[in-house]
Amino acid sequence: MRRLDNIDLRLLRVFVTLAEAGSFAGAQIALNLSQSTLSTHIASLERSLGAPLCLRGRGGFRLTPFGEATLTAARQLFADIDMFQKRVTRSGDRLLGRLAIGIVDGVASSPALGLQAPLGRVIAAAPEAFIDLRLGTPHELEQWVTEGHRDVVIGPFAKQGPGVVYVPLHREAQALYCGAAHSLFQVESPSVADIDTSLFSVRGYRQLEDLCRVNHPRASANVIHMEAQTMLILSGQYIGFLPRHIGDAYAAKGEMRALKPQTYQFFSQHFAAFRRSERDQPLLKLFLAELRRHVAAAPKAE
Repeated sequence: MRRLDNIDLRLLRVFVTLAEAGSFAGAQIALNLSQSTLSTHIASLERSLGAPLCLRGRGGFRLTPFGEATLTAARQLFADIDMFQKRVTRSGDRLLGRLAIGIVDGVASSPALGLQAPLGRVIAAAPEAFIDLRLGTPHELEQWVTEGHRDVVIGPFAKQGPGVVYVPLHREAQALYCGAAHSLFQVESPSVADIDTSLFSVRGYRQLEDLCRVNHPRASANVIHMEAQTMLILSGQYIGFLPRHIGDAYAAKGEMRALKPQTYQFFSQHFAAFRRSERDQPLLKLFLAELRRHVAAAPKAE
């Protein structure tokens, strides 16, 4: 096998994206590449490594044993590169390097959890830093930070990651909503039977919790993202939970209403989570300081 050069590192990243996408079609979208360009990149990497990495055809896409071994080695290589970058994040008085952040969706409108202001101050202080921001479910985010794919993640976690520090940030108010076209929109105080007979949309990663909070007999729809939940509620066919900063904005326009908020409101505790071994990383420390400052200045949930 020939020695790898810098171009091969770029091709390795293409291969990792392909393997994680599980198909050439999915990788084309993720990489914004044409099929011919993607195929050329993989063929070039296979020539450099001296063996086929994947098979595709009627049997579908799959990695060869050599491809599986290469994927494992490539992930470790990029983790080592990231670690190297973090260890040289300071050059003189400049903050350099990459900060990988993960957060749940549906928080941009949250006075406490929206990252616009803290990220703005981080980049003002470290203009040469590279920010990698990704959305994920709470379970994905905890897994990513535990495995080293994210430096810090923000969400309502179960606090199960070994070696992970969880910093309480904000209690996010949630309420049960229906859309303006729903039969309960004009009902002042819906009964238990009214709620039970309404189609109920649950968050897939909190399905049982959502059902138990309303004591509802079954789920009729499943979502992962709050934007999807918002669309289902606005359809007028479903009821479901939303953060109040999202639902109340639609309620102010007459497009939704909270159903018996004193009964069905609850609070979701959000944390910032990071690996204990990374707590002295300069960019991470700066981000956490700005995040805490931002949350402290935000209105408190009641």
